[in-house]
Amino acid sequence: MPAPTVQPATRPSEITSLLEEVQAALTLGNREAAYDLYRAWIAANPQAPLLHAVCFNLGTLCLEDRRFADAIAAFEKAIEHDPDFPPSYINLGNAHERNGDLKAAIEVWLRAANLVPALTGPALGYKIAALKQVARVFETARLEADAEDVLVRSLDLDPRQRDVIQHWIALRQAQCKWPAVEPVAGLDLRDAWSAISPLSLAVECDDPIFQLANAYNYYWQDIAHRCSVQPHTEPLSLSRTGPLRVGYLSSDLREHAVGFLMSEVFELHDRRNVEVYAYYCGVKTSDLVQARFRASCDHWLDVSCFSDDDIATRIREDKIGILIDLNGYTKDARLKVVAARPAPVIVNWLGFPGTMGSPHHNYIIADPVIIPEGAERFYSERVFRLRCYQPNDRNRTVNPVRPTRGQAGLPKDGFVFCCFNSSQKFKPDVFSDWMEILDQTPGSVLWLLSGQSRTDEKLRSLACEAGVAPGRLIFAPRMPNAEHLARFALADLFLDTFPYGAHTTASDALWMGVPVLTRIGSSFAARVCASLVAAVGLPDFISQTREQYIAKAVRLANDPSAHAEARQRLLRNRDGCVLFDTPALVRDLEQLYAGMRDDALRNELPLPELSHVDSLLQVAVGLDRSKGDTPLDELIAQYRTALAYRGCRAASLELFSPETAGLHRRNAVADRDPARPVEPSYSI
Repeated sequence: MPAPTVQPATRPSEITSLLEEVQAALTLGNREAAYDLYRAWIAANPQAPLLHAVCFNLGTLCLEDRRFADAIAAFEKAIEHDPDFPPSYINLGNAHERNGDLKAAIEVWLRAANLVPALTGPALGYKIAALKQVARVFETARLEADAEDVLVRSLDLDPRQRDVIQHWIALRQAQCKWPAVEPVAGLDLRDAWSAISPLSLAVECDDPIFQLANAYNYYWQDIAHRCSVQPHTEPLSLSRTGPLRVGYLSSDLREHAVGFLMSEVFELHDRRNVEVYAYYCGVKTSDLVQARFRASCDHWLDVSCFSDDDIATRIREDKIGILIDLNGYTKDARLKVVAARPAPVIVNWLGFPGTMGSPHHNYIIADPVIIPEGAERFYSERVFRLRCYQPNDRNRTVNPVRPTRGQAGLPKDGFVFCCFNSSQKFKPDVFSDWMEILDQTPGSVLWLLSGQSRTDEKLRSLACEAGVAPGRLIFAPRMPNAEHLARFALADLFLDTFPYGAHTTASDALWMGVPVLTRIGSSFAARVCASLVAAVGLPDFISQTREQYIAKAVRLANDPSAHAEARQRLLRNRDGCVLFDTPALVRDLEQLYAGMRDDALRNELPLPELSHVDSLLQVAVGLDRSKGDTPLDELIAQYRTALAYRGCRAASLELFSPETAGLHRRNAVADRDPARPVEPSYSI
């Protein structure tokens, strides 16, 4: 039966009448009638004062229906009749972008940003929105410098934009613009540190106290205010018998670092113990890695187009007992789903290298190297440990055609140091160490993953300033993972970054027989690589200081027998070591899940106790970071002094006591809402 029609009025006396008729047509499902209403009114009212608004509404409807050419025409007509109405520019840019014309989209958004009206109220908001759109497109196109310039313009209009500050810092990190955190455009240093994202902070400093406080602040400032308060899910979906229903929530179950690591885990789960549900919330793809996930899990659901509420409802309907958050504070995470507490047990694992600082994550999975005994006090979650926290795929695809050094742009002779970490992990101290290593190893080269061309040239320029010939820095083009793995074996030694070290990239190097030299720190991201190196049987490749790191690299490059011994040891260990024993990891993982289930059934689920973390943030953003990273003992002393000065002595003792087992409490009252908790009393 055809949809009911609504007869358009050719000349409604009031625009409200038109909008009511359009809404009636849309409610009846007759979108063509809505189009006819708009077009008839526009034709009948060519000089109406609100013609631009009607054209704007028509364009918006076309945009919803992916009629991009019609949308562009409608928005252009709206601008023609009122060139000072910013929303028309914003949506016209959106229409051009979705129609595949990025150049036109950017031009339109810049026109909106340059409109003359006063920078107050809505006009200011539209200018900022236009600049954000331009920056987003530039960033997606890997035009980091252009995106940064646009974001600085936005901060000049309003320096309080947390999201813009976060993207601005991340862009500076990607371009190796040091220091990445600095005052700009009305933004002072404390405000920049207060707004930095958790991932960027892991790059900037090795301070687990700041990272806890930052994660907590990020949750409350950027996530929680958009969420409705939900009671804890009762453990009704948990039973002591039968397989556990475990849900993995991730945007990265595809050709992505996390996807490569997790590929074999789903396949190895013992279905007597675990029933695997995958909730995929990432970009649309049909790559081979995702096909493997689809085939290996018991239940696959692409929820990328679902609302947060709908995802949470589906997880509850599936009666998930343990929900594994494989994103944390990373791109495309659906943290409002986690905040809805759709499962009785929620776990932070693998995707984000650190504590979540949220009231919803009960556990974090780590290992004895990443979170050693006594370090639980820096994590809001209860720490559960595997022997090595990172899974690996023993069936990863490696291109059988191995390139020669010449084909990879490397010299035929000479020692090849490499670091295939992304450039945002580079820091001035690390780069200085690399230049010293090259200076002490004649004929060697440093092989890096290419970034944006201006960034590559910047690094060559910095090498020249350090007295190293810029040609000794060789940049590898980005390529598919199978080809990337195949070229790895051309390197002699992988040099890790600090404090945010290599994770997936390190295990790739080790799998391909390339030893990895790392420096261990105090925070999660600064200890993962040490965990991997230890788990593969190379503990002597873990340096405690910069001096040890430099000396070890120089000795290996200048002593062929020492390097050959290390490489042979790695190849000998590879197939039997902890790092690549994925079946054992999955068995241990299932035991951890069983322990979490038992905690919940005993009504002893750990809940974070974060009442005093606000004070930590106020101290953290005021510490001097300009001289590099401070040893943990000295950091703790600085925090103690500053907290005592602020009248927070009790809280400081609670956090920094070596006996503190973790910042959580038992769930004695299952339905208590852990929104910002009241200040607890401490015994001193």
